[in-house]
Amino acid sequence: MKPASRRSAVLLAATLALAALSPAASAQTVVIRSFPAKALRGTLVVTQPPAITIDGKSARLSPGARIRSTSNMLVLSAALVGQELTVNYTTEQHGLVHDVWILTEAEAAEKRPRAGE
Repeated sequence: MKPASRRSAVLLAATLALAALSPAASAQTVVIRSFPAKALRGTLVVTQPPAITIDGKSARLSPGARIRSTSNMLVLSAALVGQELTVNYTTEQHGLVHDVWILTEAEAAEKRPRAGE
């Protein structure tokens, strides 16, 4: 093998190794999220989508509601049935819950008003 070919092969192998490591490295990144000022804190339980409870009171998810996991990925409401989750959420003009963020422990430690406060 010629030196130029060998160098190209080594460079290609190193590039592939770095590419293989990048998903692992990105999985360790911390997601820092900011929430709208109007977002409220609550304890969400999805009962039977779109039916939910927030702090034990019946509510509904709006059509097109977005629920984001602690890693900020979209989650289907059906995947959360029966789980008690600390969340920040916003409502739309008719009072339906529209945006929901499932909180990390650090985010949940930050004070935020609840409905009725």
